[in-house]
Amino acid sequence: MSDNNLYNEILAHRDPAQVEGLSHFFKTGPGQYGEGDLFLGIKVPVTREVVKQCWQSVSFDDLETCICSEYHEMRLAALLTLVQIFHHAKKDYSLQKQCIDFYLSHTENINNWDLVDLSCYELLGAWLLDKDRTLLYDMARNGNTIWEQRIGIVSTMKFLRNGELDDTYAIADIFLEKPKPLHDLLQKAVGWLLREAGKRDEIRLKEWLLTRCAGMPRTMLRYAIERFPKEERSRFMK
Repeated sequence: MSDNNLYNEILAHRDPAQVEGLSHFFKTGPGQYGEGDLFLGIKVPVTREVVKQCWQSVSFDDLETCICSEYHEMRLAALLTLVQIFHHAKKDYSLQKQCIDFYLSHTENINNWDLVDLSCYELLGAWLLDKDRTLLYDMARNGNTIWEQRIGIVSTMKFLRNGELDDTYAIADIFLEKPKPLHDLLQKAVGWLLREAGKRDEIRLKEWLLTRCAGMPRTMLRYAIERFPKEERSRFMK
């Protein structure tokens, strides 16, 4: 048996009874966005608990094994562990940069919406709080996959929580410029982040939407205006 504690502990928690449900939920069928992904049947709270117990003993070699696994939960465990290492590194710039470099060199393994959403803003977003953010614009505009493009917008969640809204709106504009139809998972991500921006400044969101809603994909718009009163939602949708 490998001495990779994270790998071994995740494997030990496999639950075959949960595999079918998770495979269906994450759309692993032919032609679906998660086509071919494999599951161990482990729900996120269980994975988080394993990571909580193991992260301090995990090396980057261990992370390499896990992030390259065919199993979805193993890749998620690697990402959640990376988040823990990054945040506990605090002022250790070298270690934090190693985490970010590792993340960016494995985006091909970050290949479903939960893997993106549970890692990117806690890593890239946090890293870029005091740095140039061109990387996120590039990922949103030119990402090789919908997952890399999604990282570009969802990473701005960290900025929103820091009271900084400009990047979310600017990157949302990048998605509005993309050829249609825009993938449903990108529409949902952009709409979600716009809604989060609206929680901080609703007037700004409404003013932004008024100049763009006519050309917005419908799913994106529905997500963005979800918190508005019913009559106001109807007006925007029309």
